[in-house]
Amino acid sequence: MFTGIVKGLGTVTNIARRDEFLDITIDVGGVLTTSEIGASVAIDGVCLTVIALEESRWAFSVMQETLDKTTVGDRKIGDRVCLEQPLKMGEELGGHMVLGHVDGTGEIVAKKVDGENCWVTLRASEFFVKYIVPKGSIAIDGVSLTVCDPKSVENGIEFSVSLLPLTLERTTLGLKNVGDRVNLEADYILKAMVR
Repeated sequence: MFTGIVKGLGTVTNIARRDEFLDITIDVGGVLTTSEIGASVAIDGVCLTVIALEESRWAFSVMQETLDKTTVGDRKIGDRVCLEQPLKMGEELGGHMVLGHVDGTGEIVAKKVDGENCWVTLRASEFFVKYIVPKGSIAIDGVSLTVCDPKSVENGIEFSVSLLPLTLERTTLGLKNVGDRVNLEADYILKAMVR
């Protein structure tokens, strides 16, 4: 389990495609500390398993199901990605409970920067309509954020989030623009309640 409090950015250093899999290597720099083969790491909010470690370069295999539901398959060498290691028992839950099981993608439809304030508006599929509520939590590329002004639109929902300067600095959300796709994970507690 993760918290949606991204620790910083890594860089994609290698991508290899094979039958229904994508192997991706990320230089985690000094952002993430110790890990081991078999450990979980959230990459842009997607829970992936470490399959190899070589100093600061960590490798992951991504199955087709994950490629179909996330933006991992869009990544290119040199791309920056959000990084978070799993929550350890006894640590502070600073964001909200994030599983790293992405529900689908959304698209940035507006971005407004006014001084230090940044508002981003996203459009998501109809699946998210019942899970995106005012002042509720959502993970966008693994970043725990608060939903503002959700409204139903044709075939889905639009909503906004406000990004702090620190969020813009430590995550990929500061690098994203209108038309970019992002990973979305609805709040697990809300999904369980609705079900």
